[in-house]
Amino acid sequence: MQDDPEQTLDLSGLLCPLPVLKAGKRLRSMQAGETLRIMATDPMAEIDLPHYCREQGHDMLGLTRSGDTFIFRIRRT
Repeated sequence: MQDDPEQTLDLSGLLCPLPVLKAGKRLRSMQAGETLRIMATDPMAEIDLPHYCREQGHDMLGLTRSGDTFIFRIRRT
């Protein structure tokens, strides 16, 4: 949606490769320029999601951590 500045996808509790697969599916359904906020608890997501963004050309806007949860912000290109 163009009115929503950011979509959210909670992937907490999912293990590799599901966070990347589900994030990719959501990003493919979005328009260029839209932002996706992803929450994931799998430690591999810290490596896999930035790698996926580099491969697909999406912009990794940020990665923060809150306890055991990684929070990613990705802009669809």
